[in-house]
Amino acid sequence: MEQTRRQHEHWRRNLRLIGLLLAIWFLTTFVVIWFARELNEIVIAGFPLAFYMGAQGTLIIYLILVRIYATRMNDLDEHFGLSEPEL
Repeated sequence: MEQTRRQHEHWRRNLRLIGLLLAIWFLTTFVVIWFARELNEIVIAGFPLAFYMGAQGTLIIYLILVRIYATRMNDLDEHFGLSEPEL
């Protein structure tokens, strides 16, 4: 019974992490485009912010999200004793 409770807690934390990261993904993907005209007034390195986010910003954020997910899941798996042995 205890193992099932631990698995449930592990899965709950996993879903919460996924939900948070998907919310960030949604904001960077769709909200930036929705407010592109307003964001073009902000200039970064000589380029309008909406152009910069479309060209590089979102890709950088996606890589950061993947890294956060991998790191947090490794920590979570280790906390619950589900981690894989290191090579």
